[in-house]
Amino acid sequence: MGQTTEGFKNFDTLTKWVKYFLYIQIVVVTVAIASNFMEYQLLSDYQNGVYTSQEKAIADGETNDQRQQLISLAYIIVFIISGFLILKWIYRANYNARQLGASGMKFTPGWSVGWYFIPIFNLWKPYQAMREIWKASHAPTDWTNVATSSDLRRWWFFWIVLSVIANISFRFSMNTEGLNKLIILNVVDQASELFSIPLAIVTLILINKIYLAQLKNLHKKVNKADEFINE
Repeated sequence: MGQTTEGFKNFDTLTKWVKYFLYIQIVVVTVAIASNFMEYQLLSDYQNGVYTSQEKAIADGETNDQRQQLISLAYIIVFIISGFLILKWIYRANYNARQLGASGMKFTPGWSVGWYFIPIFNLWKPYQAMREIWKASHAPTDWTNVATSSDLRRWWFFWIVLSVIANISFRFSMNTEGLNKLIILNVVDQASELFSIPLAIVTLILINKIYLAQLKNLHKKVNKADEFINE
């Protein structure tokens, strides 16, 4: 399917790329957790006076910093790309739900993405927009009566928790003088990474279910149109 009936836009390729980058994200996060744990051990050794040689301590510290910088760069690149693709996918899913016959949707394709960038409102508006996409994708002509999926609630729970932890991490990173603060920041970062894995998994599930629901309803619509033409 390319450009299909009544403006429905193919998002097979977009969905595949979103999935690819979510899988890559999980791999990169797993590597980051391992690297952060290694850094935690190094900082603990510094704190406990394990090192008897200053040169060895400095060398290990430099090796750690180089490894962390490399992984952080990969982490940032992957998250920026996956974030862009997911937002593009949300826009497309909202648009397509309307082409399938959903009317009366409160969130436009633009605002289903835009609310992520507005402080305070981004604590609930993106969830409401995604809930609307979910409902409209599963029953376009009767979407207001569709039940909310538990996948949606899990997705938003992990998103909120991760956002809170990321905020705490940012505040700690503003003042990291002393080993104690560095160790606390390391632990907070590991917690953030741990929560990002189930978030990525639930996002994969959510995107796949919405995608399949839209394809199913598109095929129904096309078949009905064919039957009407053949009568």
